[in-house]
Amino acid sequence: MAENENPYGELLKFAYWVPNVSGGLVTSKIEQRTDWGYDYNKELAVLAERNGFEYALTQVRYTASYGAAYQHESTGFSLALLLATQRLKVIAAVHPGLWHPGVLAKFVASADVLSGGRAAVNVVSGWFKDEFTGLGEPWLEHDERYRRSEEFIRVLRELWTDDHAEFRGDFYRIHDFDIKPKPLTGPGRPHPEIFQGGNSTAARKLAGRVSDWYFSNGKDFDGFTEQVDEVRGYAAEHGRTVRFGLNGFVIARDTEREAKDVLREIVEKADTQAVEGFRGAVKQAGKSTSDGKGMWADSEFADLVQYNDGFRTGLIGTPEQIADRAIEYKRRGANLLLLGFLHYHEDVEYFGRNVLPIIREKERDLDRGAATPEPVGSLS
Repeated sequence: MAENENPYGELLKFAYWVPNVSGGLVTSKIEQRTDWGYDYNKELAVLAERNGFEYALTQVRYTASYGAAYQHESTGFSLALLLATQRLKVIAAVHPGLWHPGVLAKFVASADVLSGGRAAVNVVSGWFKDEFTGLGEPWLEHDERYRRSEEFIRVLRELWTDDHAEFRGDFYRIHDFDIKPKPLTGPGRPHPEIFQGGNSTAARKLAGRVSDWYFSNGKDFDGFTEQVDEVRGYAAEHGRTVRFGLNGFVIARDTEREAKDVLREIVEKADTQAVEGFRGAVKQAGKSTSDGKGMWADSEFADLVQYNDGFRTGLIGTPEQIADRAIEYKRRGANLLLLGFLHYHEDVEYFGRNVLPIIREKERDLDRGAATPEPVGSLS
C-alpha cells in the first residue's frame, strides 16, 4: 500500500457526475429515474450539496451517440448549476482543440466571479475521434493530444494569474494578454482548480507536470495504488504535489444481496448495441498508446456498461461495506471520490443519510489510529 501523503485528518471529498446527458450513468435498459434536463439537475445540485457533496462534474458530449441522444453543453450547464447553489463547486469538462484556452479562460473567470469562486475545469484530451472529424477539426495522435493539453493548461494558468500573459508553444501563442476580471483567489487556491484524467503514461506525466488534480477511471485497490505511486513520482520530479480523484458507481442498499441484484440487472439489461459502439470508439484510445496503458485498454463489456469503469471501484453493497472501501481508497491516496448513481435523487439522499456518516466515523477512527476492518472484497 502506498503511503498517503495527505493527513488522514483531511476529510475525503465527494463529487457526483452531473447527468446532463440523456441515458443516465449506465448504458442499460434498466429503469433509471434520472433525467438530463435542467429542472431535475437544479434540484439534484441543491440536494447533493445538502448531503455532503462538495463538487459536481458536468459531462461533455457534442454529438448524439452511444445511448446519449441528448446532451447539454458542459460549461453553460455548469454556470447554471453554480448560480442555483451556494457551496457546490462545479467542474466543467472541456476539450482542447474544440476550445481556445483564451476564450475558455475568460468564460471561467466570469463564472468564477459570479459564483463566488466555485468554478473549475476538467481538461479532456479527446477520445471520440468522430466528434473532431465530424466538426472538421484535426484529430491528433494520442501523445500529441496530451502535448496540446499541457499547453492548454499552462495558458489557462498564465491568463488567470498574470496581467501580461505570455506563452509561446507549438499549439498556442499568447502575447501581452490580460483578462479582467481575474478569477477569485483564496488560501490554497491561486486560480480555479484544474482537473485532468487519463490512464496512459502521457496522461500521468501531464498530471505530474501541470495539473492540480488527477482523475482515475474506476480501479480496484491495486490499480489505483499503481496510478497514485506513478503520478506522485512524476510530480516529485517537478517539485509539485497532485491530488487524486477516483471514479466509482455507487449501489448502496440495506443488504449486500439487494445491491448485487441491482448490479446484475444493470448488466443483464445492458444496451448491447450502444455499449459495443462505445467500446469500439474508445478502444482505439487505449490501444493507440505505445505502452497499452490508455483508458479502457483492458475494459471488459460489463465494465463499459458504466462508461468510466465505475463498477470496478466496488462501491456496491451495504453502507458499512461501501464505507470500508472508501476508507481504504483514502488510505491509498484518494482525496475525492467521483460518484455515479442509478436513481440520482433517491440514491444521493440515501448516500448522505446512510453511507456518509459511517465514512466520517471511520475517518475519526483513522485520526485516532484505530484499526480499520478489512474492506469488502470481491463483488462476485
